Amino acid sequence: MPSISNKGLRMPASPIRRLVPYAEAARSQGRTVYQLNIGQPDIQTPDLALRAIKSFSQSIIEYSHSAGITSYRQKLSAYYQHMNMPIGPDQLLITTGGSEAILFALMSCLNEGDELIIPEPFYANYISFAITAGVNIVPVTAHIEDGFALPPMDAFEAKITAKTKAILICNPSNPTGYLYTKEELMRLRDIVLKHDLFLFADEVYREFVYDGKKHMSTFELPGLENHLVVVDSISKRYSMCGARIGALLTQNEEVYQTCLKFAQARLSPPTFGQVAAEAALETPQSYFNEVVSEYESRRNHMVDLLNQIPGVQCPLPGGAFYTVARLPVKNAEDFCIWMLKEFAFHNQTVMLAPASGFYVTPDMGINEVRLAYVLNREKIEKAMECLAHGLEAYQQVLHLAE
Repeated sequence: MPSISNKGLRMPASPIRRLVPYAEAARSQGRTVYQLNIGQPDIQTPDLALRAIKSFSQSIIEYSHSAGITSYRQKLSAYYQHMNMPIGPDQLLITTGGSEAILFALMSCLNEGDELIIPEPFYANYISFAITAGVNIVPVTAHIEDGFALPPMDAFEAKITAKTKAILICNPSNPTGYLYTKEELMRLRDIVLKHDLFLFADEVYREFVYDGKKHMSTFELPGLENHLVVVDSISKRYSMCGARIGALLTQNEEVYQTCLKFAQARLSPPTFGQVAAEAALETPQSYFNEVVSEYESRRNHMVDLLNQIPGVQCPLPGGAFYTVARLPVKNAEDFCIWMLKEFAFHNQTVMLAPASGFYVTPDMGINEVRLAYVLNREKIEKAMECLAHGLEAYQQVLHLAE
């Protein structure tokens, strides 16, 4: 029997999705499962995006330009410039989700065996993208005690070697929701320039910022014109995860042209997704005002309820719609599986994402979970009640087993 590739063997299962069979089994037994494991918003997709798909009138669904539909790139460029991001339509590529944008950036800027520094915990699929591109991730660990703030610069300096080619950040962060300050971004800029590195910035959650704060794009940092690649996506901005439309932005012409070759190799991004995305650009600001207000309310409610549970520690995230909490358990993955297999409170249970999968440093995040506050306040309250009772019952089970 032929053997599986080394890359295939190294490719991890998603910590966000790998517990799905347990959730499906729980539902088949009639239990309600509150899914807090995945960033799938319950917010309505803008009607004008849906109408654009329904009114599609072309008789042939053609390939688009490999860089994306021209009219969409032009309108998207205007959106970015309004956000203080000086990007022209010929400096952005439309991609099949933000995932493809990250892959294009890695394959265009790094050779196999090169090193990519990422503050951890980080979006778990970065590991998969790095394996696909043959790149080695070097982590710099942030800690829950500091609210997952950017680690000090000497921690980055200590990890830089001759093979270091880039730093990757997500701002606001998935999974922690941490929002980088201007001072933190400037310190990153200085390191990038000092060591002549690329900076990859995943900014897909830029609209979701709370407490009156503002998101600062890395494009607002001076001197990074030839060093910066920004990744974007419509998935969360317009609650259009299934459209699979992202973007890669760079002012570095050589990087752009290289990424375009990878884009040509996959022909073109999805037509219907681009049609919907172009229409979504007309979404009024009132939509975002309501969405941000709703997420901020959910965040406050969830974090407050989490910190009321004995032994749970959860910092207040500044953006996105995720938080990481430390639980009073030895192994969060074992607990998450137990919640789905063995536990019910009023015939309900909760699905969480074990946070160890968001780290590459061994034994980090073992007792942490990522939660997405993508359910309404009523469901969040029921989920947190379930979690509190589940933790209490689990500790009793462990005590009896000792």
